[in-house]
Amino acid sequence: MMDDTAGNAAYGVAAEELRSFVERYERLELEKKDIADQQKEVMAEAKGRGYDTKVLRKVVALRKRDKDDIAEEEAVLEMYKAALGME
Repeated sequence: MMDDTAGNAAYGVAAEELRSFVERYERLELEKKDIADQQKEVMAEAKGRGYDTKVLRKVVALRKRDKDDIAEEEAVLEMYKAALGME
């Protein structure tokens, strides 16, 4: 059976490790918020210069995707638009 001192020591180590994980996570949350704020500032600046931020966000999303995937999606979109007489 473990004596009380050993049990408290093990608990103390686990508590310190747990506290470390929580604090690291909290710091990352703050960094994420700071980055989101900076992204908003960039979009506000772009909007102030006359750019359409909705389109800018789409461009950013497209740049993350595979070119073949984008081409396939655009081809299907064009086909659907033609079928609906939208061209």
